[in-house]
Amino acid sequence: MRKRQFGRLGDREVSEVTLESADAAVAILSYGCVIRDWRVDGPAGTLPMTLGFPTLADYETASRSHGAIVGRIANRTKDATFGLDGKVWRLTPNHGPGNRHHIHGGATGLGRRVWDMETEAGAEAVHLRYVSPDGEEGYPGRVEFDVTYRLEGPRLVCEMRGLPDRPTPINLAQHAYFNLGGGGTVRDHTLWIDASEYTPLDAELIPTGEIASVEGTHLDFREPRTIEDSDPGRMGIDNNYVLRADRDAAQPAAWATCPRTGRRIEIRTDQPGLQIFNAATMVVAAPGHGGEKYGHFAGLCFEAQHFPDSLNHPDWPSVIRTPERPYFQSYVVDILRP
Repeated sequence: MRKRQFGRLGDREVSEVTLESADAAVAILSYGCVIRDWRVDGPAGTLPMTLGFPTLADYETASRSHGAIVGRIANRTKDATFGLDGKVWRLTPNHGPGNRHHIHGGATGLGRRVWDMETEAGAEAVHLRYVSPDGEEGYPGRVEFDVTYRLEGPRLVCEMRGLPDRPTPINLAQHAYFNLGGGGTVRDHTLWIDASEYTPLDAELIPTGEIASVEGTHLDFREPRTIEDSDPGRMGIDNNYVLRADRDAAQPAAWATCPRTGRRIEIRTDQPGLQIFNAATMVVAAPGHGGEKYGHFAGLCFEAQHFPDSLNHPDWPSVIRTPERPYFQSYVVDILRP
């Protein structure tokens, strides 16, 4: 394990801890709990598996939630409003036409805060903590957030917790962009997803409230196929998949492989949904690892979470958490050699 100062944000130091094993080296920032870099083959590895930036200024100005923990509510909330306990709550609007909707926790959210960071003695693990005050980004209640990353060989375990002092919505997501080729696009990646349904979107990317079959759409990855084969028209993927309720959370919810390197990624989650985003619209001004320019289809996100806009669909799994029923998510990623 290595630790260094990555930069400063106001009067706060931003630290980077690199967790190391014989299989991988994963760099974590105290800024937004960001996975900044993931190298295969241990500390001496040279092939980056995630998109990331060399400076804190790049994250402040160019990041599209690259590698961050996003929330309090990940993804989109229609009209930046929701009802709870007989009251309408208004969140920070920061998405869609006229910034009408709310996405990833608001203008700052958790992904742009400096978290307290401490390492775990005798383990390749780091703990990050942030206390979100009552009213932050419009959310009710104070929440104590805790995120732990633990590297176990080729496996990174991410555990997210949130303890509120009153009923409030919590729905976090890890937002790393993966590219198993170490650069270029992910259109040659073969993808498999253990889901036969998804939540359709309207023109502003807000769920319509339906749950529909993936059959006959470019979103059908029940049988492995490349992103190129599934989407020759380059429509892109930015959709929430409804994972099978009876699935075994110890088994992968999704996996992908790259023919250029033979690398394979497996995603395990205890959440009901998995947002897949293949960065079809990405244009990032700041250069990334090795000077790479991150353009269209530069990375692949596996955002395990509850369904987008769940706050406005009471028949979907609830995202309301209480002091008696706090928030927890387990998100596990393996990147395997051929």
